[in-house]
Amino acid sequence: SFSVAGQETAPWGLFFKPDGTKMYVNGYNQKAVNEYSLSTAWDLSTASYVQNFSLAAQDQYPLSMFFSPSGTDMYFVGYSGVDINQHSLSTAWDVSTASYVQAFSVSAQATGPCGVFFKPDGTKMYVIDYLQKAVNEYSLSTAWDISTASFLQSFSVHPQENWPNALFFSPNGDSLFIIGSGGYDVNEYTLSTAWDISTASYVRASTADSQETYPTGLFFKSDGSKMYILGLNTDRIYQYSTA
Repeated sequence: SFSVAGQETAPWGLFFKPDGTKMYVNGYNQKAVNEYSLSTAWDLSTASYVQNFSLAAQDQYPLSMFFSPSGTDMYFVGYSGVDINQHSLSTAWDVSTASYVQAFSVSAQATGPCGVFFKPDGTKMYVIDYLQKAVNEYSLSTAWDISTASFLQSFSVHPQENWPNALFFSPNGDSLFIIGSGGYDVNEYTLSTAWDISTASYVRASTADSQETYPTGLFFKSDGSKMYILGLNTDRIYQYSTA
């Protein structure tokens, strides 16, 4: 595990650069996204803090985050504004070069948005709502431009999780993972049609409460062999082997 308490004591979002050499954590106490460097890819024990970027100008309760594969677009959930906020990075993966672009309201569907995820080509966006206990799916007519997003459909995760906090899709979009503070576990769903949440069906759950009773962030290595969980109560990231 790796502590982020020196930078954030209310961590909520977790993201890794695709090659595993950088990690990002945001939260609502310091209201910033923190950047870390990993000298050995995907190995938390080699992580070191680099710098941060304030999100306070856009929202007082920033939750979760996501980067485009190029590292030039950054998104985070604004709990206060009930929206998704987009920043542009002039230098890829360097949060100090971020500048605000725009916001997209999800208030027509969500009352407690707390997690966001994008399809790898940027044409779909997914927002999880812990009050509605559902995942909302949006289509983007212009990839990675949230101003072109339109709502498609919703999928309830309530039978498995009362307080869902984060979501993650497999790279091909045929598996969905949900983590929350209601069941303290990772719930897995399979999608018969990739990236179409209306085709999701529950598969199984894996407990995570022995390390953290309030998980808020979830991420997998691209090949699925490693899983990472961010915890609000312990201010730590936990690394698991799934092989």
